[in-house]
Amino acid sequence: MSLPIISAQQRMAERKGVKLLMLGKSGIGKTTRLRDLEPSTTLFIDIEAGDLSVASWPGDTIRPASWPECRDLFVYLAGPDRSLPPEAAFSVAHYEHVVGQFGDPAQIERYATFFVDSITQMSRLCFTWCKSQPGAISDRSGKPDLRAAYGLLGQEMVGALTHLQHARGKNVVFVAILDERLDDFNRRVFEPQIEGSKTGLQMPGIVDEVVTLAEIKADDGTSYRAFVTHTLNPFGFPAKDRSGRLDLLEPPDLGALIAKCAGTAAATTSLSHTASKE
Repeated sequence: MSLPIISAQQRMAERKGVKLLMLGKSGIGKTTRLRDLEPSTTLFIDIEAGDLSVASWPGDTIRPASWPECRDLFVYLAGPDRSLPPEAAFSVAHYEHVVGQFGDPAQIERYATFFVDSITQMSRLCFTWCKSQPGAISDRSGKPDLRAAYGLLGQEMVGALTHLQHARGKNVVFVAILDERLDDFNRRVFEPQIEGSKTGLQMPGIVDEVVTLAEIKADDGTSYRAFVTHTLNPFGFPAKDRSGRLDLLEPPDLGALIAKCAGTAAATTSLSHTASKE
């Protein structure tokens, strides 16, 4: 048995998968970006159960309605974590149990992209489940222990999102609502709308790309929508580009953005608008 080294040629020939978090205020058009993706190779994971804006999109959809259903779906899509004990979620035993329910995993090989809408709603499903667990009930008083429930929420959410992120060769798009508030110094602060604090803090480290879909003001007074992609941006929006291929502002075409991140896009023209820093 030889050392399982992967050569540079083999690594570069592997199918690349982009893991992306798309943020945006409610109503900005995040779900509608599903229309930018190829329907025949995209699986729409509709946790929001709010697909009116993409009702005519001709791709496949699945609607997990509880946290256990989300976990089962994620282990089916990403495969098992062989380092985990049999009783753990995402273990080999969990995977085999789910395969027994859903059937041959070969049926999902045709999908290149998983579009998860949204982790905002997913965190609510998770928190509802966490509050019902024995660990979220105080041994002393027998009453709900919200602190313990939030602790379990962070573990569950980060574990599940990290597991799906490991779906090799697949693009994974996580969607979340972006909240805006004023801090103690009256400065605008943006953060994902996700139950608890741990998931929102760790999410940027889980994915390759963080982009904010926003309405940008140009110097001529007009406005337009664009993806903000750089960490250092004049708007204060959360963003990160691990690929190093994106411009500060990218057109609001999710398919083109993913292709550019993966290095498979033809040369494109970046947005010509000059963004106002106000």
